[in-house]
Amino acid sequence: MGNHGSNLDDILAEDMHHWYNMFMRESPSGLITLFELKAILNLKGLSEDANSYVDQVFFTFDMDGDGYIDFVEYIAAISLMLKGEINQKLKWYFKLFDQDGNGKIDKEELETIFSAIQDITRNRDIDPEDIVTLIYERIDVKGEGELTLEEFIEGAKDHEDIMDMLKNLMDLTPVLEIIVRGRGK
Repeated sequence: MGNHGSNLDDILAEDMHHWYNMFMRESPSGLITLFELKAILNLKGLSEDANSYVDQVFFTFDMDGDGYIDFVEYIAAISLMLKGEINQKLKWYFKLFDQDGNGKIDKEELETIFSAIQDITRNRDIDPEDIVTLIYERIDVKGEGELTLEEFIEGAKDHEDIMDMLKNLMDLTPVLEIIVRGRGK
């Protein structure tokens, strides 16, 4: 994780013109579709859950819901990942985890997302079921089996180990580095 710092510092130092040129090189139309995003990130042969997770990431970054990521949405996504305040990131994680959009995260949704992330990253250090059990033991103080946005944010902020786990699991630095380098470079 330590060596990502210098790469992220370099990414932050880039000017808007450079970002725009990279975006237009990857997507000359000025819009990135879900299919193009998967091609840019070289995501092939994913499990159904992993595919669903990539779809969910795309739709959370497609802020206006038009089926495309335009340059403004692209910059907003990168800015959130690199410089976003912890509350902003936690809200984004929550939106990503809340697959059915009901305003609550249940254990199944969380386990599905964590499994999907592991399918993509090939990092299976911790069993998703163990992660979910720990999160719910610590954060779901009412024992309802689901978390609201407020419970999720407050619980994550109150438990440093859970916050660290979320940061590590949700680290999109490798994705950003692929985008910055461009396809096949």
